[in-house]
Amino acid sequence: MPDMRILTALLLCLPLAAHAEWLDFEHDFEQDKPWVEVAARLPPYPKAENLIAFNVSSATRNRFFVDAASISVGADKVVRYTVVIDAAGGARNVSYEGMRCETGERRLYAYGHPDGTWSKARNAGWEDIRFRSLLSYHKALYEDHFCPDGINVRDARTAVDSLRRGVR
Repeated sequence: MPDMRILTALLLCLPLAAHAEWLDFEHDFEQDKPWVEVAARLPPYPKAENLIAFNVSSATRNRFFVDAASISVGADKVVRYTVVIDAAGGARNVSYEGMRCETGERRLYAYGHPDGTWSKARNAGWEDIRFRSLLSYHKALYEDHFCPDGINVRDARTAVDSLRRGVR
């Protein structure tokens, strides 16, 4: 007669295995649905106290920041964020963007102005991230913070924690 512990373990594992199979079954149908982007809402203009620096490359003297308060992960799995770039010459660029981990794409939604206002970006379609460029801040955000190993961060808190820890 089999050991009761083995039978008990098997009986406990069967529902888990069935549940895992069901999740795979549901996932198959999720992949058949066409992707639909959720409408993006502009965040408040970034405040200095919410900026988190991140490293892009030692090949640039520019400084790069993400506004922690602006980060969101939508139901469409787009990571949206405000990036601030302080150029070595003194100029400051502010933009609100989105990133799709699944496809390795990025999108520009709006540009920020020094008076704290936004203007909608023209030609704001999805574009491939340039993974070969050492100066691509999109590459750094994708690989190190928002899409490690090509997988979306779960939520804004996870993205903020990653940025605060620095390069993984």
